[in-house]
Amino acid sequence: MTVLFLLVLATAVAWKVYQLTKAPRDGALRSVTLCLVCAALSYPVAMPGGASGVDTVAGHGAAKLVQNLLLLGTVYFLMCFYLYSSADRVTSRRRARREAVVVLGVAVVLVAAATTVPHETFAGSFSSADMTITQLAAFYGIAGLYLTYALGAAGVWTVRYARLSPRPHSTGLWITAVGLLAMAAACAVRAVFVATRWQGGTVPKGLMASVAMLLVVSILLFVVGVSYSGARSRLSALQVWRQHRRGYHRLDALWTLLSARFPETVLASRSTLLERWGVRGVHRLYHRRVVECRDGLVRISPLMGDLTPEELMSMDANVLADRLRTAAAAGVHTLEEAQPVIPLAVPRTDSRGADAAHLFALSDALRAA
Repeated sequence: MTVLFLLVLATAVAWKVYQLTKAPRDGALRSVTLCLVCAALSYPVAMPGGASGVDTVAGHGAAKLVQNLLLLGTVYFLMCFYLYSSADRVTSRRRARREAVVVLGVAVVLVAAATTVPHETFAGSFSSADMTITQLAAFYGIAGLYLTYALGAAGVWTVRYARLSPRPHSTGLWITAVGLLAMAAACAVRAVFVATRWQGGTVPKGLMASVAMLLVVSILLFVVGVSYSGARSRLSALQVWRQHRRGYHRLDALWTLLSARFPETVLASRSTLLERWGVRGVHRLYHRRVVECRDGLVRISPLMGDLTPEELMSMDANVLADRLRTAAAAGVHTLEEAQPVIPLAVPRTDSRGADAAHLFALSDALRAA
């Protein structure tokens, strides 16, 4: 579970950083990127190995303080994302500064609470900490209340946007909203736990473990929801890339026959390795090959004999392939330019997909023969 979460989180951060390089002035994108960066940094600090390393360098309790400050940054930048998305730049900046004052005040309280008690006090986890110490209760309680406020507000905003958005964007927003509201609920329950233990009460360990698991799952849902639209668009682009690459090779038999007979129809020189495997290069090669095949069919059509367009339109792909092979093997036709052009392998419906399907069928027939 931990490895999966780190993988998803790292992928989301890398994707948002890439998008930010394309639009560095986008306030909303910058905010969500910083939100994910803070979340990605806070998780390793919370792990046993990372926490022990930070505590060794900065003293006991430093890792817990850093983790909570990063969590504050995470939810603050999350709120900024919605602020920049719902208003103009001037209004958004003003609201973001107002929220910054709040989160800085909470951060000051956490730092004060952490530095006014012995370092050993923070050595334990949330479940084992002595909440009867007021500084500890304030540290966990105030952080939990702010997280509940920020995450709850962000969850409500996400629900509003999800209702107004079409699919697939609404799907990602609904997943994000569930994750945010679940995180807010988990933080609120933990705040209740702090208050109960501060008063000397006890909380069952199983209940605390369940809330901790809810928090982990909700964070994972949030990351998946934020990345859903981008991941789905990338997946769709990958499917188109695969289709075009297969189509490029599928047209090879037809293209080889026509380009050998009419080499002047070839638009460019031999493709490079980057073009054959790159995203834009594959699309360019595919569409260029379709155009070259069409040009070759136009050039070879006067050599097809005394056939009417209606006969060619109804001709089977295998029969037409035999006719093409015979015409391509014939000598140079001195009256070629004077002969009428006959449409070959033309679909009855005017669409790019239907046009490619006819070329594929003709190329497959040439390859089979």
